[in-house]
Amino acid sequence: MTTQDVDRSACDDTAVDDLIARAGDLKVELVAFAQSPRFARVLDALLFDAAGRHGRLDEATAVLTVDHFALQHRRSDGRTVVERFVSQRRPALSDVEKEMMLGWRDVVEGCFEFRRFDGDAIELHNLIDDLVYRVYSTMGRGVFATLRKGMFVVGRIVPVHPATDAWLVSGHFAAFPESARRKVAETAARQIVAHPELLRRNPVTLQAGWETQAEHRAAFIAQVGSDLVVLPPDEAQETLREHYRRLRDIAAARLDGKAAKSPETAGPTPGDMGRLADDLLDADSIAVIYDEVEGLCYYRDFGHLDALFADPALVRDRTRLAQLREYLDDESVSPLAIRRLVQRHPDGADPVFRALLRKPGFLWSRDGEKLLRRRKKPYFDREPVPSVSIIGERLGELLRTTR
Repeated sequence: MTTQDVDRSACDDTAVDDLIARAGDLKVELVAFAQSPRFARVLDALLFDAAGRHGRLDEATAVLTVDHFALQHRRSDGRTVVERFVSQRRPALSDVEKEMMLGWRDVVEGCFEFRRFDGDAIELHNLIDDLVYRVYSTMGRGVFATLRKGMFVVGRIVPVHPATDAWLVSGHFAAFPESARRKVAETAARQIVAHPELLRRNPVTLQAGWETQAEHRAAFIAQVGSDLVVLPPDEAQETLREHYRRLRDIAAARLDGKAAKSPETAGPTPGDMGRLADDLLDADSIAVIYDEVEGLCYYRDFGHLDALFADPALVRDRTRLAQLREYLDDESVSPLAIRRLVQRHPDGADPVFRALLRKPGFLWSRDGEKLLRRRKKPYFDREPVPSVSIIGERLGELLRTTR
């Protein structure tokens, strides 16, 4: 089968059936490849972590761990296991097979509501990204025999082939009865908050997220006069609480005025709104930044670094330099923090980084972005998504009716 054949018959059941049959054989080969001795050290460590402190690893968790390792875990050379399999497999795969397997890197992790059977497939509504998927199993329709309308499944799916609109179960699929709707809905909401990138597949939801984030940012700026403020922890916490109070008042006013309904957002509960993490509460100062792209961000002890960039003579203070090095080396700290320090005090950037890096010729204008790209590579590899996560209508309905 050629790529053209797949393109022309993207929705043709015969073509999809052939691809699914081949996918089943290749997935068995891929799993065996992932569990081969060449990857044993890394995979064993991942399985050990998955077992947790009790040291018990159930079959479902083991299957999901291996599946994630095979499709998404990036090795030191930047490649995934499936990419290595596709390039090394002998005899070589056809072009269609290569495209199919590389398409499996596009994993959708979801909390799905079962809708109906559709031939050998099932129709699932993902409560997370609010999209509907037509899903098959390489093991046949019998795998879905216990599903009934109103039930839920939690698991992973991958495209059969990028040229089709059909999807495949990947790894373990856990089924839940209708009575578990509260648990499933709350799990979906937590996933949206923790991983807003899961919404990227739905352009409508994604756009609503950007628009809502822009509104919230404008409200924050109107409140404090800027998109960045440096405060002691207690004042930062009260500022955030006031921010969320204002957002609630705006939403209530819209409802009272019968204005168009705003998209429902996933976020902290009213009791948690504005509550800073414990590791921030013992900081000397906190920068609260509502960035146009990254949304609402917090950076501890930002005041020390702000003073350093304002007065580069403070480079003699090794404590401040050590803190800046931590900002630079810690992959969990966004490049945004350093960029904002430079923007606030552009004349301080060159002397401060020359002292930090011990490079007398360092120029931020020439070398700054290169430095950030080297030290903060994960941030440059990911696609930006709004920090405000939008809840789909069905998930919102489930959350309201189960509380």
